[in-house]
Amino acid sequence: MSNTEELEISCKYDYDDDYYCCGTDEGEEEEEFGEGVIAESNKFPDKVVRLSPFCGGGGGGGKSSEECHSWNGAALMMLLCAAGLFVDPLFFYALSISETCMCLFVDAWFAAAVTVLRCIIDALHLCNLWLASIRRRKRRSNTAACGRPVTAPPYLKGSFLQLFLILPLPQIMLWVAIPAYLEKGSITTVMTLHLIVFLTQYLPKIYFFVGLIWRMHDLSGYTVWCGIALNMMAYFIASHAVGACWFLLGIQNVVKCLKEKCTMSKDCRPRFLTCKDPFYYRITRTISCNGQTSRNARLLWGENRHVRMTCLDTDDNNFAYGTYYEWTIQLVTNENPLEKILLPIFWGLMTLSSFGNLKNMTDELEVVFMILILTSGVLLVTMFIGSTKVFFRSMTSKKEAVHLKMRNIEWWMKKRRLPPTIIQRVRNYKWQRWAAMGGMDDEWEMLQDLPQGLRRDIKYHLCSNLIRQVPLFRHLDNLVMGNICDRLKSLVFTAGETISWEGEPVRRMLFIVRGHLECRQHSISSSCMLGPGNFSGDELLSWCLRRPFVVVLPPSSFTLVTLETTEALGLDAHELKYVTHHFRYTFAKERVKRIARYYSPGWRSWAVVAIQLAWRRYKRHFPM
Repeated sequence: MSNTEELEISCKYDYDDDYYCCGTDEGEEEEEFGEGVIAESNKFPDKVVRLSPFCGGGGGGGKSSEECHSWNGAALMMLLCAAGLFVDPLFFYALSISETCMCLFVDAWFAAAVTVLRCIIDALHLCNLWLASIRRRKRRSNTAACGRPVTAPPYLKGSFLQLFLILPLPQIMLWVAIPAYLEKGSITTVMTLHLIVFLTQYLPKIYFFVGLIWRMHDLSGYTVWCGIALNMMAYFIASHAVGACWFLLGIQNVVKCLKEKCTMSKDCRPRFLTCKDPFYYRITRTISCNGQTSRNARLLWGENRHVRMTCLDTDDNNFAYGTYYEWTIQLVTNENPLEKILLPIFWGLMTLSSFGNLKNMTDELEVVFMILILTSGVLLVTMFIGSTKVFFRSMTSKKEAVHLKMRNIEWWMKKRRLPPTIIQRVRNYKWQRWAAMGGMDDEWEMLQDLPQGLRRDIKYHLCSNLIRQVPLFRHLDNLVMGNICDRLKSLVFTAGETISWEGEPVRRMLFIVRGHLECRQHSISSSCMLGPGNFSGDELLSWCLRRPFVVVLPPSSFTLVTLETTEALGLDAHELKYVTHHFRYTFAKERVKRIARYYSPGWRSWAVVAIQLAWRRYKRHFPM
């Protein structure tokens, strides 16, 4: 090989992100090493491995495919549940009172729109459950061979409860039960039954929604703004539900007033309180009061000025509406659905936030309703203020701690009169590490106080997937893997930092979690890029397995330089020596040695150099 020939080689190695839970058999091993470099280049495409946030060094890393499926499914389920909590109270606004005939009817167009929305949400909810069950069966079949237990995702817990929540009870109530009761003249029963059916399905839905939020919090945690948004959404949904119940009870009071006046009137009959047809599609602006029978009597009831002034007139009203007096009369006869929805929501927000300034109560149901509203308002406001304060305090306390450390470091660097370039590098490292860790302390330090067995199990669960991405450790048993994972350390490097120089002792093996490194070999002007799932420092394996053992650490074959902020797991030389000496029977196998040589960046670079030199010599002796 000529010393004057300089080669510029650039190669990139990224391994497949498949999950290896069990080792391959001998046949698979022969196939793996029998296809050559071209087959291996097709087998390991250019793909970035996504890892768990813990192994990623904090919030900066990605999630594994299983965690991504769990998070996406739980987030979609939470959105569907929130949409259901918003749509269900809209069924109350389908009931209305005709201002011309003073009778109760169902707004058919509004009822149809709400029914379509509810059916779409239920269909999406059911489809999400079906897809989640399919993924769960696939995961069970994939992990059954490894002997690991299969746990259900957080959004799959309580499947029977979810099936109950998507039952079409409001649709059946609105399109079947209410028209039947209206035709019989049982107006009071309609209101009571409608409220009972609503609460029967709405309260379990709130319970499931709150439980899902807590499970998602346990799964990934929340940021400050995410927590505030969830509290605001809960406050808005509570105001919407309270306003809808207030509207239903208000329309019940209006019907109660009309019923009392109908009983006192000689020309009124109970069936006049319900319109001729239960459903009204608003083809005309007014409802006709003409009926097949008793036409004149229904017209006279609709033109009764005394009843209208008592029950439907806001100026000369003499009926004791109590809390429902404000906006109730104009809402129950209003044909604008947007006003019927927005005004009760505003009333709910005002009532949940003010805790007073209410009208005098008139009956026991109204008193109980207002007690529940005021109690819920106190709880919601307390939770909102408390959680917001906790969120902001947690963030500000972390920032204050970081600022305090940075002030101490700045003072020390000025005292030692360090050059500006080094000072800037220290600043960049501190802030990039803080951003990569998501404001958290070192994750490994949090595990030091735990018992050794528990700490080893936690590290094995969090990092075994990453370590098994390395072909060298893919065939190791769980005992060796547990000892390796227990000795890993989390490392963060800033962009442009030189981790090690060519020729200096190799002090640790690096397993890249996030980011990219460039391996520069100045002696032959070659370079290669290492990405997530790759490793460096394989010289330590040969050093640990050498007999007789040599105390001097092996020299590095590359200069490692970070191309961006990089997170990695480090295994120090003395820790690797401990593992290889205590489990020498595993590392002494010929298969492990062949794997180490096959995937070594040094061996691959030399192979590429040899191939290119041979090709150049061939072209020089045999020109085309």
